[in-house]
Amino acid sequence: MANSISWKKIFDDYKILSHNFSVEPFTITAKQIKRACQNFKKTGEKEVRILCKQDSRNDRPQVFIDNDLFLLPIKNGIYNIVKGEGYVDIPEITTPIVPYLSKLDFKLETSEIGNSEMQHLDFAYASSLIRTFMNDQSLVLTIRGRKYTPPFSFYVKKQLIRTISVQTEVDAGFEGKNNIVLVEAKNSKTSNTIIRQLFYPYKQWKKYTKKDVSLLFFEKRGSIFYIWQYGFKDENNYNSITLLKSARYSIISPK
Repeated sequence: MANSISWKKIFDDYKILSHNFSVEPFTITAKQIKRACQNFKKTGEKEVRILCKQDSRNDRPQVFIDNDLFLLPIKNGIYNIVKGEGYVDIPEITTPIVPYLSKLDFKLETSEIGNSEMQHLDFAYASSLIRTFMNDQSLVLTIRGRKYTPPFSFYVKKQLIRTISVQTEVDAGFEGKNNIVLVEAKNSKTSNTIIRQLFYPYKQWKKYTKKDVSLLFFEKRGSIFYIWQYGFKDENNYNSITLLKSARYSIISPK
């Protein structure tokens, strides 16, 4: 595995395993990663963006897995290597599939062309499934794409993490009278995901609004739409993530 080979050299070059992770995370820069991997030939062995993409537990290089570590961006081109649990399990939804009648009075033919997570999420919103799941008919689409975060800090166990201007991306964000709903969408079955994908946008929008901030994880599997709602018991505790509710739906469109 190319990432494991590259990261082993990075860890050896900077003696990362000698670091005391119980005190603080280890900070590493994109320049340091490039320097350590400059003699590798393949793009996947030296490209920082690829080496630092660790969206699930199994995406981590072996040295991370063996030492209970995960990676968090803290600034453009700067990362923290953190000891602890960086991921959250996405549990199976075993409750009965709920037949859901679209609120539209016509069929969306364009929603059947292609197979992307974005179009499935757009279809769920257009059918008012997101509003129904959240019990908020005032929700409208207002957020999409990449944005940079304001400064914020939080804890992983006793390790303090400070971030500034980290690029985040949500697949969609909806605003209602009293609530902001941020959605992370996937197009295949996901068993776990890095908490950062939910936590960073959550911290970001908590800075920008006094409204409640809600988090949804969304998937379409075959013809069934799956939705999980997550929250954080303590907005300064990365590992305080908790599942609030979940459901799965079959959307019935007009003929």
